[in-house]
Amino acid sequence: MKNESRSVLERSKDFIYKNARLLDRVRFAYHFENGSKADILCALQAYQNEDGGFGNALEPDMRCPHSQPVTTETALLIIQEVDGFDSNVMLDGILSYLQEISLSGGGLPRATMAVNDYPHAPWWTTEQDDIPSLNPTGSIMGLLLGQSARTAFQTERWFQEHVSFIWRCLEESSAGPGDYHDAMQWISFLETVQGEPERTAKYKGILDEWLTGSKGIEKNVDAEGYVHKILDYAKTPDSYAYRLLQPADIERHLDWLMADQQADGGWNINFPAVSPAGEQEWRGSITVDRLITLKSYGRLV
Repeated sequence: MKNESRSVLERSKDFIYKNARLLDRVRFAYHFENGSKADILCALQAYQNEDGGFGNALEPDMRCPHSQPVTTETALLIIQEVDGFDSNVMLDGILSYLQEISLSGGGLPRATMAVNDYPHAPWWTTEQDDIPSLNPTGSIMGLLLGQSARTAFQTERWFQEHVSFIWRCLEESSAGPGDYHDAMQWISFLETVQGEPERTAKYKGILDEWLTGSKGIEKNVDAEGYVHKILDYAKTPDSYAYRLLQPADIERHLDWLMADQQADGGWNINFPAVSPAGEQEWRGSITVDRLITLKSYGRLV
C-alpha cells in the first residue's frame, strides 16, 4: 500500500507540474509539499475583477473574463479549502459584487448574458440576467454562513433575502434536488443555516431520502458517462453524505479511484471540455481534488 500510494502521488506531481495552471500547482504544494496558504490566495486573486467578482476562466467551462456568480462560487470554495476567509481584500470585493448582482426578492442569477460573448460550455448559454437560481445561490450562501471570520453582513437585508429565496426553493422541491448540482446547493445551505432547527431537519430528511434513492448517489463503480459517484458526494469523511454510506462501498470506490489515475498521472473529466486548454485546466483541478480525497481517507501515506 505504501509503495502504491507513493507511486500515485509521484505520478500526480509530475502531471501537475507539467500541465496544471499556477493555481492548482500551488494547491498541490499546499496539500502535499508544505506550501503556503498565501500562495494560493495570491494566485486566486489574479482571477478577481475590479467589481469584486471572479471571472477569467477560473471556472474552465466559462472563458468569459467578466465576473460570474458560478465563478465566484468556485473562488469561495478554494478560499474555504484553505480557511482563507480572513483575506479581507478578496472578501470585501466578493460581498460587494454579490450585493450588486442580487435580484429583487432574493436569489442570484445562474449566469449573466456576458458569458454568451465568449467560448463556453452549452449548458452556460444564458438568455436572461434576471432569473434567480438555486445554483449557485445555495452554495454561495452556505459558504458565507459557514465561515466565522466575518459575520456582520449576514444580518443585512440583501443577504437575508437570499436565505429566504433558498428556503422557498426547497419548499417548491418536495421530491428533493433535481440533480447532483442541486444537491450540492442543498447540502451547503442546510449544513450551515442557523435558527430554524425543525425546518432544517425536515429538508435534511428529504435530502437524505433523495441521496439514498435511485436518483441520488451512484454506487456502481463501473457507471460511465456524466454520473456522480460516492466520492463525488463524500469527498472526505467530513462530507455530509459520508454517514449515509457503507464502509465497504467507500473502500470499493477508493480502490476504483486509485486505479482510475491515467498513465500521465492525472485524472480525466467525464464531460466534454470547451477546448484543449479548458480540458487541461479541469484535469489539473480535478487531479488535486482526487488527491485530497485519497489523502483524507488514508490512501496516501
